[in-house]
Amino acid sequence: MRRPFDRDALAAALQGAHAVVHLAGVVSALRPQDYFTANVEGTRAVGEAARAAGVRMVHISSLAAGGPAPPSAPRSEDDTPNPITPYGQSKLESERVLASMQDLRWIALRPGVVYGPGDRALYPLFQMAGRGFLPLVGRSDAAYTLIHVSDVVRAIAAAVERDVERDAIFVGHPKPATTRELVDGVQSALGTNARIIRVPMALTRVAAIAGDLVGAVRGKPVVINTRRYTELAAEGFACRVDRLRDRLGIVAQIDLREGLAQTAAWYKRERWI
Repeated sequence: MRRPFDRDALAAALQGAHAVVHLAGVVSALRPQDYFTANVEGTRAVGEAARAAGVRMVHISSLAAGGPAPPSAPRSEDDTPNPITPYGQSKLESERVLASMQDLRWIALRPGVVYGPGDRALYPLFQMAGRGFLPLVGRSDAAYTLIHVSDVVRAIAAAVERDVERDAIFVGHPKPATTRELVDGVQSALGTNARIIRVPMALTRVAAIAGDLVGAVRGKPVVINTRRYTELAAEGFACRVDRLRDRLGIVAQIDLREGLAQTAAWYKRERWI
């Protein structure tokens, strides 16, 4: 019986390939260790297999590996990483694992908040907007780098083809979006006029603690928990995307309003809303 993350089996599967794109990972878990088991050890196994097969590896990391930064001073790849959640810490460690492997040809992409058709992360906002209300959660001065999934795919394709190696690159739209801009964009995409309710951070923290308890009972994380609160209480997750343009030749083509409109259309077509 083969073990999980079997390097030899992976290496055999990669024989003759030009590149491997490592997209698998855990984004939500109850225990911090679960992030490291999947995101670090899984990446280690794929990296070792890619090295053994002589195959280039494109690793999908996350902006969370860099850590928070305000829109007034967006994070660059040269800044010292400061991940604030177990997820971000596991993603940074996965990059360090690859960097420690001599002779491995790799590149890590760090997308911001990815959204678009099929996305479940922003889906609750569309549901609530359809019901007539939208919560405004988090710091009023925070902003986030978002990226439509089709632009992520373009970045991955460029990373496969371009001769850029042993590097980490942020992937996002050049203009960060505030929570209010996101909420307004959802309303515009649906053509609704939902009531916007500002949720105080103190109440959000109480809900996060309750979410941890509920998640422990249910055996799976809920939407609001203390990990999510840590992100919402941060000064934002904004990053520079100069390196994406300069080294991969990619500039995001889909802005927030167009991207949310495409997302809403997909939800309606698939009868999600």
